[in-house]
Amino acid sequence: MNTVQLECFLTVAEYLNFSKASEALKLTQPAVTHQIQSLEKELNVKLFRRTSKNVSLTQEGLLFISDAQLILKTAMSAKERLGNHEHFVSLEIGCHNQAELRLLPPVLQELIQEYPLLRPDIHLVPFPSLVNLIESNQIHAALGLKETHRRSSLFYQELCLAPAACVCAPGHPLSRYRTLTTKQLASAGNFIACTPRPVPDSFFHVQNSLLMQLPPKNRFLTDSVDSAFALAKAQIGYTLYPDIPAARDAELCYIPITDLSAISFGVYCPPEHDLPVLKRFLALMGKALRTQS
Repeated sequence: MNTVQLECFLTVAEYLNFSKASEALKLTQPAVTHQIQSLEKELNVKLFRRTSKNVSLTQEGLLFISDAQLILKTAMSAKERLGNHEHFVSLEIGCHNQAELRLLPPVLQELIQEYPLLRPDIHLVPFPSLVNLIESNQIHAALGLKETHRRSSLFYQELCLAPAACVCAPGHPLSRYRTLTTKQLASAGNFIACTPRPVPDSFFHVQNSLLMQLPPKNRFLTDSVDSAFALAKAQIGYTLYPDIPAARDAELCYIPITDLSAISFGVYCPPEHDLPVLKRFLALMGKALRTQS
């Protein structure tokens, strides 16, 4: 496996068109095809489905994207580091959605003052597979809601207990309330829920119990938290999500739901977590959540 193969794979995955990918790479189309075929042969899987009309990623191709990006970035970082004779400090952080992403800038700003050679990289992956990336040593830490059902050897540091909240646009009828109950939500019109993959089982069960009380016309399902928030901003309905003040979207209202339990939000990292920059990251995240909340 080499960087040319990976660049070809990622470019074809971006354009889903061999002709456009070859133009972007400044290679002939047969050369790009050869690189993809040799990579598929080495991995012993098909990465793309090709017909006379279109190109699409296989399931294996979708799964390989994050690995290819990581391998290519590591190779490029090593080349840069060796060429500049600098000892850069790597920190790979995972987030599930834009809300978690909003927590990072002040922490990284302070962290890079302490570690001038820090090269942080943020992976936005809207699925629980972030935990698998830590277990396979592809990232150092991941923010997220605690998975109470999951057995894992990973270290989990709780940052806060986040109360469940109704999230809606300022013009939504529910926005006038200071607090709400699940009974009130059941008669409040359209509910936007996430499919099981982007949220922990415990929180999906809360969503599901509310969905079961609504007629089909009032149910909206999305495959990510960010999509649910976008529909809420469009005043299509309301959604549910744990409320972390520092992660709030300024264009939305967050109303506590008094009869639902708070959910633990924190950071997952390897059990040894003895990397100095990682330990400092954990400390600064805890400080930031306590201060901003």
